[in-house]
Amino acid sequence: MLFCCVVAAQKSDKEFQVIDTAIFEDNSHHWYDIVEKEAVIHPRQNRPRFWATELVAIADNILLYQKSNGGWPKNYDVQAILTAEQKDTLRSVNNTTNTTFDNRTTYSHIACLSKVYFVVKDERYKAAALKGLDFILASQYANGGWPQYYPLQDNYSRYITFNDDAMAGVMKLLKEIIDGKEQYSFIDAGRKQKLKAAFDKGIACILKMQINDAGRPTAWCQQHNEVTLAPEWARKFEPPSICNGESVDIVLLLMSIKNPSKEIISAVENAVAWFNESKILYTKEKTIKVKDTVFKYHSSNRDKIIVTDSAAPPIWTRYYELKTHRPVFCNRDSKVVYSLAEVDMERRTGYGWYTYGPQRVLNRYEGWKAKLVK
Repeated sequence: MLFCCVVAAQKSDKEFQVIDTAIFEDNSHHWYDIVEKEAVIHPRQNRPRFWATELVAIADNILLYQKSNGGWPKNYDVQAILTAEQKDTLRSVNNTTNTTFDNRTTYSHIACLSKVYFVVKDERYKAAALKGLDFILASQYANGGWPQYYPLQDNYSRYITFNDDAMAGVMKLLKEIIDGKEQYSFIDAGRKQKLKAAFDKGIACILKMQINDAGRPTAWCQQHNEVTLAPEWARKFEPPSICNGESVDIVLLLMSIKNPSKEIISAVENAVAWFNESKILYTKEKTIKVKDTVFKYHSSNRDKIIVTDSAAPPIWTRYYELKTHRPVFCNRDSKVVYSLAEVDMERRTGYGWYTYGPQRVLNRYEGWKAKLVK
């Protein structure tokens, strides 16, 4: 661990002195805060965690979590200081391929291993990263999309998934590689060419999936059918709809492409028009204190209500109903409702129903458009 810190400190670029662990927070939150039966190891009480500067220790954990097919399972903590018993258990299930892009998994592990390899030049990290990239290539659909899980499962995880940055995260990784980011300089030309082809197919698929609703393109759904590309249900409270939160990273990805095609430009402009049309003014989500309530997957002593506030910035709901464009919400019984107050407290406090995300796109739009003119 000390060796890693010393070597990292010798790098002139501060980016390589520390691992940005924020992208792994979804995974660690689920491991510590939600008891999942499918987890093969569980957190031990009062165990310390590795610091984000302990590159080698974190990378070694990532190697332990990687499966034999090159992908990673979700909801483990890369910073956990594991016991010898936990490490043995992980090795014993190496061939269990519950591998996924959900909760920002797999592509984040590849990026981390690449960064650590750039610093310490341990060939194990290079080999694991390349194996992960081959997993990404193998799991892509012929139409350019990516499922949530691969190998494919017989449920909604087969759908092309934008939820939790699944496909957008993969695409951003591929773009960094194609653009020549230095930590990926170890990738061979042949593999890089395949990754470029996968990226191009992914962009074409994204453009086809933009929801043409009420006569014009809007944004995207959290998940789209892997064959028809139509919006689909995922979990019972995630209806087919226009999903503003998930659409943000898609639009930002499209805006990051140099010399965009007229199709990409049109997709961005239509999404921006939709974000402007769907924003909600003078409205704020407020958290109030209530009696502590225990649910199956979480507990809460807070509830959420919607209030009017003349000073509130624009806000958007997570879901907009297809055709009507009304903000919609949903309970675990798949019953669609039209206000947060109609959502059961368990889902009201255990899910994000509102977002400020589209403002990120709106803030960058004029600068992006100005560059196009130049």
